[in-house]
Amino acid sequence: MIPWLEHDTPFPPLQSALGEPNGLLAAGGDLSPERLLDAYRHGIFPWFSEGDPILWWSPDPRMILFPAELKISRSLGKTLRNRSYEARFDSAFDEVVAGCAAPRKGEPGTWISGAMIEAYRGLHRLGYAHSVETWIDGDLAGGLYGVAIGRVFFGESMFSRARDASKIALAALVAHLESAGFGLIDCQMRTPHLETLGAREIPRRRFSRLLEELIHYPHSPGSWSGASVAQVQCRS
Repeated sequence: MIPWLEHDTPFPPLQSALGEPNGLLAAGGDLSPERLLDAYRHGIFPWFSEGDPILWWSPDPRMILFPAELKISRSLGKTLRNRSYEARFDSAFDEVVAGCAAPRKGEPGTWISGAMIEAYRGLHRLGYAHSVETWIDGDLAGGLYGVAIGRVFFGESMFSRARDASKIALAALVAHLESAGFGLIDCQMRTPHLETLGAREIPRRRFSRLLEELIHYPHSPGSWSGASVAQVQCRS
């Protein structure tokens, strides 16, 4: 059994999360900014389907990407050098979330429900949630969004409508985070796609220690729309 959260119920200890399904910690609560920020600060994130109760997770092991370990393939490096794209920050947050929420090929639906969309819009208005977009020929070709607290970026989802578009956005994000002194990108759960980009799994205990080190750095929430794109181009 997992605990049911009322509005003011604190999260249970991470050690109490289930092993199967991996990391299921609690249900219930709400998606208020206060609850979401508290969850991220403790290494917890929401993930549930439309019509289901809110489910909170903290898997073990945890998929993470250290910015310095981003792998840029030969083909992606060529794309970055050709500069046939434009990377922007926080210029189309709602559109990026909508792109991530759109059903993927071969999948019946999405876990990014209307309630989740509104919740992250709220965090974006408060300056915590950010998007990175790849624009090609004036069109939004792909991107990603997530939450920044302290010196940790908690990645939520990414999408692509053109080859390498989401990877370009990730390269842009990494360049920005490195310049700002961030030490960690949380990728939540393992996927082969993330592994090809340099992400790897670490024990939850180590992830919690890293959060303790990085989450309490001074952080001034606000728009990233003025982030330098030149840093992205020179990284390749």
